[in-house]
Amino acid sequence: MKQDQQQYARILIAVDGSGSAKKAFEKAILIAKRNNSELIIVHVIDSSSYNMGIESATFNAIEVDATEMEELLKKYSNKAREAGVKSVKTELTKGSPKQLLSVNIPSEFQTDLIVVGSTGLNMIERWMIGSVSEYIIREAHCDVLVVRNTKKRMN
Repeated sequence: MKQDQQQYARILIAVDGSGSAKKAFEKAILIAKRNNSELIIVHVIDSSSYNMGIESATFNAIEVDATEMEELLKKYSNKAREAGVKSVKTELTKGSPKQLLSVNIPSEFQTDLIVVGSTGLNMIERWMIGSVSEYIIREAHCDVLVVRNTKKRMN
């Protein structure tokens, strides 16, 4: 590696099961291999999306989501190791994806690069609440790579 190129020791990749996140994950693997980096694969269960007012139903929905995401994280972890990434960690937590992915988790793991997909939201959701990616770009204290999903959009 040339001296003028940034080297990343710890790369955080946020996954949510979307096509955009999958593309970002593939890019994160390439960067981690090139830099011999630790890869931290993270999913945040957005607890605000479960505010239904019925406590037991909310708890059950979160538990189902957590089980599905644990499986997804395990799958991604295995895929990263098979691709040649030597150090892989996973993190599953609940809360605000914007806050946790931009500041809290990167600080905890001393991340120096965050990789995210361009968006997991549709146009109306982005307009109403803003995307997690946009928030991370504004608030993160380290480099951020936003990976576009290269599929052509239909108007």
